[in-house]
Formats: sequence, structure tokens, C-alpha cells
Amino acid sequence: MPLLVQPVLPDPRGPISKSVIELLDERAPQHLLTRVETSLGDADPYGLDLQLALYVCYELHYRGFAGVDAGWEWNAGLLHLRGRLEDMFLTAVRADVGDIEDGATALGELDALCVEPVDGTGPSYHLRDKGTWEQMREYFVHRSLYHLKEGDPHAWAIPRLTGQAKASFVAVEFDEFGGGKGARLHQQLFADLMSAAGLDPSYLGYLSHVPAEALAVVNLMSMFGLHRKLRGCAVGHFAATEVTSPSGSRRMVQALERLGAPEECAAFYREHVVADAVHEQVVRTDVVGDLVAREPQLDADVVFGIRAFEAVEGRLADHLMACWCDGRASLRRAVD
Repeated sequence: MPLLVQPVLPDPRGPISKSVIELLDERAPQHLLTRVETSLGDADPYGLDLQLALYVCYELHYRGFAGVDAGWEWNAGLLHLRGRLEDMFLTAVRADVGDIEDGATALGELDALCVEPVDGTGPSYHLRDKGTWEQMREYFVHRSLYHLKEGDPHAWAIPRLTGQAKASFVAVEFDEFGGGKGARLHQQLFADLMSAAGLDPSYLGYLSHVPAEALAVVNLMSMFGLHRKLRGCAVGHFAATEVTSPSGSRRMVQALERLGAPEECAAFYREHVVADAVHEQVVRTDVVGDLVAREPQLDADVVFGIRAFEAVEGRLADHLMACWCDGRASLRRAVD
């Protein structure tokens, strides 16, 4: 049975997401400019309600939702609300990252990322050493929100680049998109992983299962990608993703081998061990290096993008480890 191309709208998780999701059940107005009214005064920028509302708004720029009028994508009233949500989210991330100190450079930041700690901690270490198959399946569900659209959020940056940075960025994305072969799309490889693990491989099939921390990981890259003024942040996020992928993927392969997982699961991570090891050098020198040489004023933005990646990934990692160390499930809903 073919998978649905468009996901269904999720259930709201508070007044903000309720305002957005109920609005999308209606037909988009053609000529009227009507603001979407909802109270944001005491909203948690990292909370599930705001993050889900933002995720739904962003998804209109990807595949949309089944039965939702495509006209909502550029509706001025909804975009106005999305902008307010983005301001709250970005302000919270900037507060977590803190000031970018004088002398910090994008290339120096990437050099630091390449140094793997001797006694590392976090989900990939836990899964490698003592994680259970149930925890591994939970991890797959959390990551499905990104990996089933892998490459897409970062692709928004391509028309904002030029020269060698653009050419090399596209070369890396070409690998993410399977080198021209549909069966080798990283999105498809992850769908194969989900099926092999006995999970739903549908695009956004688990949108209603994951916590706010998992939504924020994808919302950050969507926000960076959709705003030209944040193109340096988008490149920084992209670079951090590629630089940290080989070592993390290697640990995941080791974890899956220890657990005796289906080969389709390990194959996804094996692909990233090999491909991203090459991407790491290309991104560092030919994407980031060329970008900051052409536009040195973006250097601090690239640094912020790298640190923002670490901040939101750290929040998800902390959530996973707190749940697993306490013997609790890390998802909002159990999976079959």
C-alpha cells in the first residue's frame, strides 16, 4: 500500500496550536488580511504548544497537510502569527547560546566540534553501551521528524549562496538526495530503517508522539533556512550537522550491531559514517570557508548557527537521558 504523500493535521496541544490547526480546517481567504488572534503572553517558547504550532506553520512550506488549502502557505495573517512565534523561539535560543565572544570564528568553532571527548555522554553513547531495543525504537521515532525530510530544511539556503560555497553545498546535498537515485535518498533509507524496526515509515507519522524538544530540533533548521537574513546561521547549522554526523553514526552502528538489529537499520547509519566523513572537509573548507571569505560579516552568524544546533540538540539529549535513566519512555505516546 503506497504511503501518503501529505500527513494529516495533528491534534492541538494548547491554545496556540489550537488556533493554528483549527484555522487550517477552513479555506484560506483570497483577498482579506485578517490577523490570527491568540494570546502569547505567557507562552513557553520551548513548550509543546508553541513548538507544535510553529512546526505546523513550517510544514505548509514542505508537503502541507491532507485536506488543507494550499493557499495558507503565504497567508499574511498566518505569517504574522508565525513571525511572532519565531521571535519568541529565536530569543530563547539566543539566550541559551549567550553572547558570541570577540575572536570567535566559524572555522575555529568547527575545529572544536571535530574533537571528540574521551568520556562522552548522551543518547548515542547510552545506546551503544547499554541501551535497549525499545529505547532504540524511541530514538528512531524522535529522529523521524527530520530524517524523513533529511536535506530539505538545509536546501532553503542554496539560493542564498554563491560561488564555491554554493557549488559545494549542492554537492553535499546531492549525496543527501541519493546521488540521483530515489532508492538511495537518505529520506528513503530512513523509511527503510523504520519499516525494518517495525515502525510506521510514513512522513510525519509520529508528529503526535514526540515531545517539544524533538520538534524544536527541526523547527530551528526550518527557521534558519526560510529567512535569508539567517543564511549564515543556516550554513552554521548545516556544517555542525555534517561535522558531528560521522562519529555519532559510528556509535549508532555499534549500538545496532550489539542489539542484533536488522541490517536496514544499520545501513542508514553506515551510509552517514562514510558520506559525512567526506562532507565534513568539504563543508569546512569549501562551504564555510568560502562563505566567510566572501561575506565576513556573516562569521558570527555561522558561529551562532553552530552553537544553536548544539543548544537544541542538547535539550533533546537531556530529555532522552532523563527519561531513560529514570526508566521512563521518552515519547508522549507509546508506539506499537
